[in-house]
Amino acid sequence: MSQPVSSGPVTVTYYSDVLCVWAYVANIRLDELRRQFGSRIAIRQRLCSVFADVETKVRMGWRDRGGVPGFRTHVAQVIEGFDHVSLHADVWERSVPTSSFTAHACIKAVELLNTSTPAPEPTTPSPAEQFAWQLRLAFFRDGRDVSRVGVQLAVASELGLPVDAISARLEDGTAWAALHRDYELAAAESVRGSPTFVLNERRQMLYGNVGYKIIEANVVELLRNPGEQASWC
Repeated sequence: MSQPVSSGPVTVTYYSDVLCVWAYVANIRLDELRRQFGSRIAIRQRLCSVFADVETKVRMGWRDRGGVPGFRTHVAQVIEGFDHVSLHADVWERSVPTSSFTAHACIKAVELLNTSTPAPEPTTPSPAEQFAWQLRLAFFRDGRDVSRVGVQLAVASELGLPVDAISARLEDGTAWAALHRDYELAAAESVRGSPTFVLNERRQMLYGNVGYKIIEANVVELLRNPGEQASWC
């Protein structure tokens, strides 16, 4: 691939829900973007609400398709198509979360803890992004109910994150306010679901199971043609 030149990094905003199987599958594409483009892109991970109410989303939404067991079969079929992810036998079987809302708030709490620290290297996910990935692994790979605050804090502790400081951000409401801002931005940007890649000032939106080469092609074109070139009109 030729090395395009740009006056500044291309921003890729990535919206996802921690309980979304397609976002679990897609995380490797974020890693590849970082590896391929380094400082020429800036990845901003945000959260959107897909599984905030599992009762409505899964139990009711899948009522005519087998309910939770039917949804579990769907998730298993998705994961069977990818060799870089795995699924624990308990997921959507004995481990059925109630909501992604609490896990999302905990992710924002971790994000708030690092606002005054130096930004990570372009190829390194932030602590909040690493925590979000570990929550996905805890759920899909390990079968843990990540809607439970105790599980979230246990995962944070396993990463060496300051659990007391995270709890303080949850208790004082700042994490919830930050989460609300993500959800409001998702609505304002007309994000359809998880995962969604947003580029070029919302002119380009890639939603769902989008292959890496398609994402890469969009980034390369923006790097080759920086500035206001959205329309020839």
